[in-house]
Amino acid sequence: MTQLTTTKVPVDTATIPGWGVDVDPANNPTYPMRHIEEQRTRGLDWARPVQQHPDVEILRSIEHNRQPAVVGTSTPPSGLSGAIRRYAFRRSESDWWHWLLLMGADRINVVEGVVQDLSHGRVPNIPGEMGMRAEWRHNKRGFATKVGIAAAASLAAYWAVRNRRNDDPTPLPATDPTGGPEE
Repeated sequence: MTQLTTTKVPVDTATIPGWGVDVDPANNPTYPMRHIEEQRTRGLDWARPVQQHPDVEILRSIEHNRQPAVVGTSTPPSGLSGAIRRYAFRRSESDWWHWLLLMGADRINVVEGVVQDLSHGRVPNIPGEMGMRAEWRHNKRGFATKVGIAAAASLAAYWAVRNRRNDDPTPLPATDPTGGPEE
């Protein structure tokens, strides 16, 4: 059995495009921003706006020690989606679970909104809220594709449910021709 021997050849970093782009401070695009102590001398001195005092719950990232001066208060967290959001904000923004939980909470919030509309006796205009009119006006091919996929999925679901009912293996009790149970 033969052994292959490999020798490491040093890489010439000068041949790699972009290698060492930040070596020269004059060529580094982030270099001026690294000197925070100089910001006051370059016209970046400004007064912080007056702090807003919201009357609803505001979720804040664990990376920030205070909330911004102005926050959105139109839709405070509530229900299952609010509980998921509260849990997500206990995690770091660099954790991908933080963002997955927030996206999941958005989807759940949509369902909660539809249920809330129905409970108040309002039928939501789901096609209008999804932008179907704009889709039809500006992307007829995409609209037709979406309608076709939705129709095919609905038909497949219908046939699956229909065939499941017809293939029910539960036998019915046998009866004699007179109408009474067999003995």
